[in-house]
Amino acid sequence: MKTVESNAKRFNQVTPRLPVADLQRTMDFYTKLLGFEVRCLWPENPPTFLMLERYGVCLAFDAVVGTKPQPAESACGFYLGTEKVRAMHEQLRDKVRIGWGPEVYPYGCREFAIRDPDGYMIIFTEETDDPPTCVEL
Repeated sequence: MKTVESNAKRFNQVTPRLPVADLQRTMDFYTKLLGFEVRCLWPENPPTFLMLERYGVCLAFDAVVGTKPQPAESACGFYLGTEKVRAMHEQLRDKVRIGWGPEVYPYGCREFAIRDPDGYMIIFTEETDDPPTCVEL
């Protein structure tokens, strides 16, 4: 397979854009629980698009108008690379249901997972030299 040539030398950011049932609920979850800031809320009334940012990481959400979005499947979600996964886990464990972890995996990452209000899996991950605590993938 031949790659597409362009003037761009590399990609420098990816922003997932996910459908959600309730934009306000999503905004509250990510801003109040995870510390994201609103970068864009559009249009003014009623808003149907939300972009959030924290330390250069952007997430975008679309309110599904007229139909309810399908529930997110178990594989739907994203990784958030961070520092101090254990500390993040401590901050969140009494505020949201932890799906699994934190565990250290054979591929050299400490991770744990939660789900947002629409069912998207958020996996917090950091590289580590610690020995694995979970051998099953």
